[in-house]
Amino acid sequence: MIKSPVREEKRPLGVTELIAIALGGMVGGGIFAILGVSVEAIGNSAPVAIFIGGLLALCAAYSYVKLALLYKDEGATYSFFKKTFPNSRFAAAAIGWLVAFGYISTLALYAFTFSSYFCTSFSIANHPWIHHLVAGLVILFFAMVNLISVKGMGKLEDVMVYTKIVLLILISALLSWKGDIGQALPLIETESSWAGILMIAAVTFVAYEGFQLVIHAYHEVEAPERNIPRAIYGAITVATVLYVVLAIGALATIPKAEIIAGKEYALAAGSERVLGKLGYFAVLSGALLATSSAISGTLFGASRLMAVIADDGYFPKALRLRIKGHIPRNAIWTMFVLAFLLLLGGGLQLILEFGSVTFIIVSFFMALANFKKRRETDSHVILTLVAMICLFVAGILILWFELIHAPGQLAAIVIIYVILIAGAFIQSRIRKNAGTETAPG
Repeated sequence: MIKSPVREEKRPLGVTELIAIALGGMVGGGIFAILGVSVEAIGNSAPVAIFIGGLLALCAAYSYVKLALLYKDEGATYSFFKKTFPNSRFAAAAIGWLVAFGYISTLALYAFTFSSYFCTSFSIANHPWIHHLVAGLVILFFAMVNLISVKGMGKLEDVMVYTKIVLLILISALLSWKGDIGQALPLIETESSWAGILMIAAVTFVAYEGFQLVIHAYHEVEAPERNIPRAIYGAITVATVLYVVLAIGALATIPKAEIIAGKEYALAAGSERVLGKLGYFAVLSGALLATSSAISGTLFGASRLMAVIADDGYFPKALRLRIKGHIPRNAIWTMFVLAFLLLLGGGLQLILEFGSVTFIIVSFFMALANFKKRRETDSHVILTLVAMICLFVAGILILWFELIHAPGQLAAIVIIYVILIAGAFIQSRIRKNAGTETAPG
């Protein structure tokens, strides 16, 4: 296996850039999409479910952080599973394929969301080919940024992420102040059940997808043993506060029927009614920044994952090529091409659900891996067990939600899983036949 080169020069990413990458991956199109789903299912309890989703993300993060510090490997989910269960190489390859294509699907979704807001603001929403062109161009732009400079990408990510965070928090606070906070109360309505709230909390977990992207930059991080835990826990905390305040502000301002009908556009419409054109522009800017930084962060982290899998022979060899010592050029271009093809093919809502189900399932496997290695990772046994149980229950709940509300979609997700696992199997056979089988690393 080709190892990442050890570099003596100062590593380009500090904790500020890492938090930006994590928040960039998390605060994208997810929060705008889940708001309507949550309010439709549980009304005013949506902020409670979103908060529980944040706690669930912290449970998942605990295992990722512990395993990252043990293995010091930028392959994250794939590498952690491979090294914890060295006799399950094909299973590790299958997980690598699922996670990599889950990232590609979210990349396509973020680009589609960016394009929708951008085209709407310029009144060109009735031209689908322009939607696709804009979405493709925004992915291409951030692919070029990632190829040119890691440090430049990190600085640009800083500006985009922290600007959008300030914008969204300011908008949420203004909505809560200008709106009728009584409209968002009580948080636990009489018709709400805790079973329903927990089910939606599992669904909202997708809005926290992306914190693990920072691990893919392990070899480019300054003092990773200190900065990776700070970045992951800090980013999840910021995202949770932002999501909860945003949900309360929306409920205080916008009628529930409008939130449900308008989905991601409801917040912009509500802001315009309460705060005027300036409010609408602020929400629009926040949405464009949110999706832009999510595209950049996802390209950065997921391309490195693909290169690591290619190093092991479970992706085509061409994907392992790195320029400037660490930038996975071919993997970045591959992500751009596949995401654009997904955009042209449509069905992005299905692809999003595929990503959310995948993320919660692999997070459970990471908790299981951490439990097995708990002595080596110095993990607290109670915290490790709680994380495992919570993620297992969340996995059951999200599958149950899909079965009840969208059985056809669940069947399609299973079909996608079968196709990707078959691809991992074929590539593993090619690897074996080529005589490239190596000892577990």
